Amino acid sequence: IGFIFHKMLVAGSSLSLSYVAPAAPAAAVRGGAVRMESLSDLKTLATGLNPVVGYWDPLKLGEAEFWDNTNEETIGWLRHAEIKHGRVAMAGFVGFIVQANGIKFPWAPFNAITSTSPPEQWDQLPDAAKWQIILGVGFLEWWSEIRVDGTPHYMKGGKPGYVPDFDATPDQLPHWVGLNLYDPLKWSKGASAEKKQKGLLTELNNGRLAMLGIMAFVSESKVPGSVPALAGKIAPYSGEVMAPFATDIDWSSWAYIPGA
Repeated sequence: IGFIFHKMLVAGSSLSLSYVAPAAPAAAVRGGAVRMESLSDLKTLATGLNPVVGYWDPLKLGEAEFWDNTNEETIGWLRHAEIKHGRVAMAGFVGFIVQANGIKFPWAPFNAITSTSPPEQWDQLPDAAKWQIILGVGFLEWWSEIRVDGTPHYMKGGKPGYVPDFDATPDQLPHWVGLNLYDPLKWSKGASAEKKQKGLLTELNNGRLAMLGIMAFVSESKVPGSVPALAGKIAPYSGEVMAPFATDIDWSSWAYIPGA
């Protein structure tokens, strides 16, 4: 399931590319912790994450202004995007390992899947199951953007990576959803601010490593030998990882051939 979430993240990310953050309600701005991060904040954060590497931004994204937004708003978008992708990558990395070892749900339609290659397992799912997963991921994306609890958006001074609790405004949902995404068992409820801050740094570092890890798995499965450390350890995949509803893409139709 984690690998499936990672595969469908591309669709969710494409929706975010054209997103324009709404202005936070006045009440939320007064009551919430509103703080726009700057380039200097990114450099300070980078030192805390890895003092050896420090701040490294060869593409100068930290200085950009996307879609007519300010640099601070762009930084908020980049910070939230990295945290979100890191979380999905961590789920995808663990999910890939679990699924590659044949661990799966014992009920239909999963019980009929015989492949131990996570990409092939996705291909073997019926389209109805795929759409349920896509819509489920879409709901989480929608929920993290609309801020029904009144907290400011991450491009308007809100906290990057924040996802409102499902039980924060139960009247906004058609039924009880269940455990919250963040701290569902309330283990961090009494944690100190210092411990929470350390946890955020750990999450960022683990997310970055997981993004490299899941892409290494996918690369080795698609091009055997492309990741020497994984050679012979990942089942090969002959399908197309970028085609959620097909097993192949005719890339020739996308190619520009001069003189053709």
